[in-house]
Amino acid sequence: MALEMFRKKETLAMRKKLIGQSCRLFYSDDPVKIVRARGQYLYDENGKRYLDCISNVQHVGHCHPSITQAATTQMKLLNANSRFLHDNIVQYADRLAATLPDKLSVFYFVNSGSEANDLALRLAHQYTQHEDVIVLEHAYHGHLTSLIDISPYKFQKLTGQKEWVHVAPIPDTYRGIFREDHPNPAQAYADTVKDVIDKVHQKGRKVSAFFAESLPSVAGQILLPKGYSTKVAEYVRSAGGVFVADEVQTGFGRVGSHFWAFQLQGDDFSPDIVTMGKPMGNGHPLSCVATTAEIAGAFTANGVEYFNTFGGNPVSCAIGLAVLDVIEKEDLRGNSSRVGGHLLDRLTQLQTKHPIIGDVRGVGLFVGLEMVTDKEQRTPATDAAAQVVRRLKEDYICVSTDGPWENIVKFKPPMCFSMEDADLVADRIHHILTGDWNTYPIALTYHNTCTQLYSIHLLYLKERFTHFEYYIVFVRLRGMFYRFPGSFHVYLSYWRSSRQKSVLYDVTP
Repeated sequence: MALEMFRKKETLAMRKKLIGQSCRLFYSDDPVKIVRARGQYLYDENGKRYLDCISNVQHVGHCHPSITQAATTQMKLLNANSRFLHDNIVQYADRLAATLPDKLSVFYFVNSGSEANDLALRLAHQYTQHEDVIVLEHAYHGHLTSLIDISPYKFQKLTGQKEWVHVAPIPDTYRGIFREDHPNPAQAYADTVKDVIDKVHQKGRKVSAFFAESLPSVAGQILLPKGYSTKVAEYVRSAGGVFVADEVQTGFGRVGSHFWAFQLQGDDFSPDIVTMGKPMGNGHPLSCVATTAEIAGAFTANGVEYFNTFGGNPVSCAIGLAVLDVIEKEDLRGNSSRVGGHLLDRLTQLQTKHPIIGDVRGVGLFVGLEMVTDKEQRTPATDAAAQVVRRLKEDYICVSTDGPWENIVKFKPPMCFSMEDADLVADRIHHILTGDWNTYPIALTYHNTCTQLYSIHLLYLKERFTHFEYYIVFVRLRGMFYRFPGSFHVYLSYWRSSRQKSVLYDVTP
C-alpha cells in the first residue's frame, strides 16, 4: 500500500469533515503529517525527519523489527479471545509478575489505560465495599465516564466534582503548598491526604481508594517526594481503602533505575493495585491490571464474570513478551538512566543561563522543563513554552507542554533516545532562548514627557515564527539588560523619584 493516498491539505480537509473536532492534533494550526517512523524518528510526507520526544507509547522505538516480527508470526498462526486456553497469556503474566512485588500476583488484561483504570476502580469498590475515592489535583486517569469523574483535569471543565470524589493537594515541591525548603515535604503532603480522609469520615462516608499516578504527568511531570506513597498507603489502609498506582505513562523502565515508577518510593512500598498501559505493546493496544489474590478473590466472589474480547489475546501477549525481551536485551533501562541523566544535566545547565527556565526535574526519560516569567513569583510562562514548542517543530523536533498552565515542556521519548539526541534538544533550546544577536540602528519616537531619562541602548532581535514576525527588544538601563517582547512597540518602565513611570517608543529598524 502506498505511504500516502492524499495530499496533506486533502487529508486535513477530510479529517475536519469526518473526525470529531474534539479529537485534537498536535500543532493544530499546522499539523505534521507522518507517513512512517523508525526508532526515535518520524518522517513526514516530504521525507523530512523529526526527532520524537513525546511518543511514550512507542516505548522501544517505532516499528522495532523484533516487535513487528512477533506480531506477524503470531497473527499468521492464531489470534483468538482469551476464553481459549493458550500459553502466551500465562507466560506473559508470569514475566510481568517477576517485575512486581510478590503480593501483586493476579493479572487482568485489557486494551487501554482507560480500561485498566476503570477496572481498578471496580476492583477497589468490590473489595472494600466503599465508594469514595481520593485523587490528586489536576490528575488524569482516562476518558471513560467513570474516570472523568476521578480526573480533576477533566471534570473541572465538565460537570464538576462528584460527592464521592475528594481531591488532595498535588505533592509538587516546586510550586505546591510545601516546597523544596520544607524539612519533610513527603510527610507534610501525606498529612494532607490524612486530612481529606478525616473530612470524608466526618461526612459519614468511607474511603475505597487513593488513586494516583506514580509520577503525575498531566499535572506537570511531578516527582513525588520519597516516602510520600508509603505514608499515604498507611493512612488509606487504616481507613479501609486500597492504594492504586497508575503506571500507564511511567512503567516499563522509563525511570531507568527501576522497572516501575512506584518503586522510586522505596523497597518498603507496594501498591494494592497497579495499572499499566501505553508503552506495554509499543503501539499495539495492550494494557493490564495487577493486584493481590485477596482483591481478585473479592471480585470473583460477586458472581459476575469479567470478560474482555480482545484483552490478553495471543497476538497482544506475543507483542508484550517481545517488548519485555527488547527492554532487557538492549538495556533500555540503563539507556534511560544514562541518556535521561545527561538530558537533565544539559537542561539544568541551561537553567543557569536563562531566567525563563524556572525548574528542571525528572528521572530517566521522564523530564519536565518549567518556564516562568519571574523566578521569585514562579509565574507560569505559558506563551513562552508554546513558542519553544513551535520553534522546536521548525527544527524538526517534536515536543509538547503539560501542567495546569501548559508552561512545562515535557520529554517522554522512545527509550532508544540517544546522547546525541539529548544534546541536539538542549542545543536547540539554548539557541531558541538565546537567539541570533545582531545590533542595528534604531530610530526612536518619544511619546511621553519626562524631565529625566537614563542612558538607554537598544538592541533588537528578529525572530521568525511560522505565521508572523516580531521583535524582541533589550533595553540597557543602568548597565542592566531588560527584555521586552513586542511588535514594533516597547514599553520601558523605569524608576524616578521612587515612582514608577512608563515610556512608550516606536521602534523602527
